[in-house]
Amino acid sequence: MTLKLLGISGALRAQSTNTKLMHEAVRLFGPCDFTCADLRLPLYDADLEALGMPPEVTALAEQIRDADAVVISTPEYNKMIPGLLKNALDWISRTGLKPWVHKPVAIMSAAGGRAGGERSQYSLRWAMTPFNAHILQAPEVLVADSSNAFDEQGQLINERTIAGLEKLMTALREVASKAV
Repeated sequence: MTLKLLGISGALRAQSTNTKLMHEAVRLFGPCDFTCADLRLPLYDADLEALGMPPEVTALAEQIRDADAVVISTPEYNKMIPGLLKNALDWISRTGLKPWVHKPVAIMSAAGGRAGGERSQYSLRWAMTPFNAHILQAPEVLVADSSNAFDEQGQLINERTIAGLEKLMTALREVASKAV
């Protein structure tokens, strides 16, 4: 059976190092049915919600629900997760689908600083606490100085980082396989 993997990048920029990191995670996860989530959602607004759930929000919640596992790569903006990622989590929580419950999730980050997005990972784990997802705790994949961490093909160049990401993706595959 082919596992369904959903990738979420917390950055919209075309050449985002977090999107590159997410794609590296997918490559190291191995054969799967991969979908890349689109976080271009309206800002959460209860008045907008009262008019009906935006279809792009429902689609994202269904993608999470239907995936066997989720990979989230988050940048660090002002020592936290970016607003667009928090906005997506807020919208998803309003759908009533509860797609995160027991969902295997691997978190990683790429940032320009020397800590590689460590604070954003912490804030993401905290933001996801109410959802009861199965967030893998280790190894932590933190890509520092991310603008210099990838080659021209978008692949990681640091062997230690690659080894850690491979270990995390192997663990995610094992957990997802058991849950199916």
